[in-house]
Amino acid sequence: MTVPRWALASAIAAPVAMIGGWTLAAARQPSFDPVQETISALATSTATDPWIMTAGLAITGVAHLVTAAGLRPVPRRARVLHAIGGAATLAVALFPSDAAPQAHGIAAGIGFGALALWPALAARRGATGILQPAATVGASVVLTGLLGWFVIELQGDGDLIGLSERAVAGAQAVWPLVVVVALRRRAASR
Repeated sequence: MTVPRWALASAIAAPVAMIGGWTLAAARQPSFDPVQETISALATSTATDPWIMTAGLAITGVAHLVTAAGLRPVPRRARVLHAIGGAATLAVALFPSDAAPQAHGIAAGIGFGALALWPALAARRGATGILQPAATVGASVVLTGLLGWFVIELQGDGDLIGLSERAVAGAQAVWPLVVVVALRRRAASR
């Protein structure tokens, strides 16, 4: 069972949209501090061009949904959790933090949590490569650790809220691409 090319395209689209979105939106926002300010601040009604980050979040969410559908070699439970993370990311785009703070917060929490945990559910007993438990559980440990750092920064009103959020969001956007590339390489070498 191989991962189709369209899933590779969507796996590439997620980090490009997320990282490219926050980079472009921050460049257009006067006096924005990416180390201290959140990604969500770039999509509020007071942002210079909120549509940039909103589009970045929406594209990332859709990309996660598409990638989850194409990760056929991955156990269904992991694909479902990955898709939930994608749907929640799309909801974050639909509910800006200034217009719908409660819905935004709930969607962000679900999205960050699902995207941190789906790799652990991708483990296959006896697998080698990217689906071996050491790789998948290790990925979830790292993603959960980054998420924990972000939560600590948020709760303590820390000086690194933006940096910690970008670290976890960027890593969560890149991990599906790592999985897709590894699975496609494995299938091509057979």
